[in-house]
Amino acid sequence: MEASAGQGTVFAPSLEGMKHVRSDNGEILTKPFLDVCKLILPVIDKFGAAMALVKSDIGGNITRLETKYLSDPSKYNQFYTMVQEEVDAKTAKGSSSCANGLLWLTRAMDFLVELFRNLLTHPDWTMSQACTDSYGKTLKKFHGWLASSSFTIAMKLAPDRKKFMEVIAGTGDVAADMEEFCTTFPPFLEENHKFLASVGLDDMKAS
Repeated sequence: MEASAGQGTVFAPSLEGMKHVRSDNGEILTKPFLDVCKLILPVIDKFGAAMALVKSDIGGNITRLETKYLSDPSKYNQFYTMVQEEVDAKTAKGSSSCANGLLWLTRAMDFLVELFRNLLTHPDWTMSQACTDSYGKTLKKFHGWLASSSFTIAMKLAPDRKKFMEVIAGTGDVAADMEEFCTTFPPFLEENHKFLASVGLDDMKAS
């Protein structure tokens, strides 16, 4: 069981973590940002098989970025340093680059934010509807046919919405925490997109 089970919702740890993502100068810091992404993984766990692909994708990209960070924590303290280094070395477009990792991690988080927004705004939608709609608005345009079909099949395994909401609520107010997440987290994602666009990397598609 994750530590948050006794204290509020599954979102509580990531909401706490977001307070530490920016430096005093307002720059996004590597470790705190990756930690927030990690703290969202327990929420994804509750989707079971439907989100297995998304979870392994997010986990893999976090590991890639974290490994680079740990190779020289003081050098890579500021999140975009490792990508800028690849841009300068002309290696950023490689499939195993940190730039690619950051791009897909950000896109996956866009998808999750959109999904939580759907759950908040459309109380009548099934979980499968909420997932499919958010996928259409975020990841779908970057996925090839194969990734799209795998995703569509996985969405059919989405859990019952009511059960899911009960599981992630713990002892807290899940709607309030979800809303706070959907308000507080997107500005970091927007900044990632802006940075990636500024170095010409925001339109890479899945191979």
